[in-house]
Amino acid sequence: MKNALITGITGQDGSYLAEFLLEKGYDVHGIIRRNSTTDPTDRIKQLLDNPNIHLHYGDLSDFSNLTSLIQQTQPDEIYNLAAQSHVKVSFSNSLYTTDINALGVTRLLEAIRVLGMEEKTRFYQASTSEMFGKVQETPQKETTPFYPRSPYGVAKLYGYWLVRNYRESYNIFGCNGILFNHESPRRGELFVTRKVTKTLSEIKVGIKKGPLELGNMDAKRDWGHAKDYVRGMWMMLQADHPDDYVLSMEEQHSVRDFVNISCKHLGFDIEWYGKGIDEVGIDRNTGRTIVQINPEYYRPAEVETLIGDCTKVKTELGWKPEYTFEKLVEEMCESDLKLTMEKKNEFVY
Repeated sequence: MKNALITGITGQDGSYLAEFLLEKGYDVHGIIRRNSTTDPTDRIKQLLDNPNIHLHYGDLSDFSNLTSLIQQTQPDEIYNLAAQSHVKVSFSNSLYTTDINALGVTRLLEAIRVLGMEEKTRFYQASTSEMFGKVQETPQKETTPFYPRSPYGVAKLYGYWLVRNYRESYNIFGCNGILFNHESPRRGELFVTRKVTKTLSEIKVGIKKGPLELGNMDAKRDWGHAKDYVRGMWMMLQADHPDDYVLSMEEQHSVRDFVNISCKHLGFDIEWYGKGIDEVGIDRNTGRTIVQINPEYYRPAEVETLIGDCTKVKTELGWKPEYTFEKLVEEMCESDLKLTMEKKNEFVY
């Protein structure tokens, strides 16, 4: 039985990866941070009765703790998914973002090295398309120059290069997954995609009266499903040789596209009026404004467009996505509509 250690196991990707690895017969260890106000295991509650899952308190800021956990669990594979993962938040929390997203990678790789586990443990680093930032080439692939436009992107780029350095210097089997945007019903509510499906569901059910407030409607991203992407992470660590791979859908959609599909699925007939910060989305059925622009949601430095070329991972590892963009959006809408209906019923009774 293989043994895996997942940092960030309670996040969107971590929860799907844990499910995937358990189905593959792995013994799965996950690092969680203690939280006195909320249950950190909410996304993995359905897994906690499985005898092959084990949770450990830890933090990427604590080298001795990480070293002890790796020595204790003796993982064949480490998946580093923990991060301060919100791009906009990284501008106001740049030092914390750097400590976790950059130095956290250093601590994990150093722990592998000082424990002498270079030959045993394979390492996956969650890199990101945000490292491309100010686009130098379209579409973006593994050889595209990086130009990050946020503290988040800069910190992730540090981690990316460190993995390559430890791979070349210490022969650690380290892979960077340069993942483009990937979503799911488990996406955090502060992220724009989940904010869209959750808020529109609340408006539909009548819990929320005010409109959905968004920033740059014309920002374009390459959106896929987290389930497809965690499968790609695993495939990277099963390869004969370590390398870096882009995972993407190879298609681009704007925030407006995401809103339009969500509205259609939830029964809104949206029509857009105005331009820039004065733009609004009105439901033709009721005449209500259901979307409006809030300048506070614009980033100090915006990444306008990202689209990936994942030819390499398709050719070398045989990965391909199973979800379409439309199927992803519809699944998120259905999930949030169900959760909102349950919330309304609880309130009524």
